[in-house]
Amino acid sequence: MKPKIVLTGGSGLLAVNWAVTVRETYDVILLLHEREVAIAGVISVKVDIGSYEALINVLSNYQPDVVIHTAGLTSVEVCESNPTLANQVNVEISANIAIVTHQLGIKMVHISTDHLFDGTTSLLTEETIPSPLNMYGYTKGLAERKVLERCPHALVVRTNFYGWGTSYRKSFSDMIIFSLRQKKQITLYSDVYYSPIYVSVLISSIHALIDKGAAGIFNVVSDSRISKYEFGMLLANEFSLDTTFITEGALAPSNNVVKRPLDMSLSNIKATEFIGRQIGLVQDHIRLMKTQEYDSSTIEIQHL
Repeated sequence: MKPKIVLTGGSGLLAVNWAVTVRETYDVILLLHEREVAIAGVISVKVDIGSYEALINVLSNYQPDVVIHTAGLTSVEVCESNPTLANQVNVEISANIAIVTHQLGIKMVHISTDHLFDGTTSLLTEETIPSPLNMYGYTKGLAERKVLERCPHALVVRTNFYGWGTSYRKSFSDMIIFSLRQKKQITLYSDVYYSPIYVSVLISSIHALIDKGAAGIFNVVSDSRISKYEFGMLLANEFSLDTTFITEGALAPSNNVVKRPLDMSLSNIKATEFIGRQIGLVQDHIRLMKTQEYDSSTIEIQHL
């Protein structure tokens, strides 16, 4: 009998890719909120994950081996304009899931972010104390603490991922590829740094951590620290797209209402030492992404 995995945020890019990636080896249950998603070989269930009773019922019913909590309010602007909603979705629901999984003895994986710091230092480790610039970063940092308080053996993953998106939700890499294929001019920041990871590599790396019994905070990102502009150039070159449509820009002098960190890069040394292998450079991940463009699973995801 296959082990079971439950994914919250079932219509999101990460959960959809996760379900398609592991459905051969796991019985997968997607927990949905509003949007209905139907994936072959995957169970979809609408449930209010903000309700303790609803969570107890659905997790007791399916008795999964692991719950991957991918749901969250990720819009920086919405979090800033509606801090009550941001706290409810990012903090209270995460704490609720931690309570229930701990009570039922289920492994919890909480997906966090690299948006937790003020952006003045590169390649931060798991020990660095969060210093968020905005409400999104604040609520995600608070969620990490609440999750580990209520479920001490939870695995908290700080990351920033990209990959093939659905018809209704595109990733950053989708935006770049589709724009360049349509010969549209795009501006990418050369002063914003991060350590992006391809979604399938993220999933396999997290499963490697789960298999080895990892708990606590882990940065699961690529081995590279690059700018958004450099990422776009790498992507364009690998997909043989015209780089003249990419304009180099800067976030620093812009009039963004919400403050954002200029450097979100994280060190993955703890994760690589724990799983005993490198996670890989961005160019390696983009090469893998290119080879998977016409896979049946990729096409399936894009048509959802």
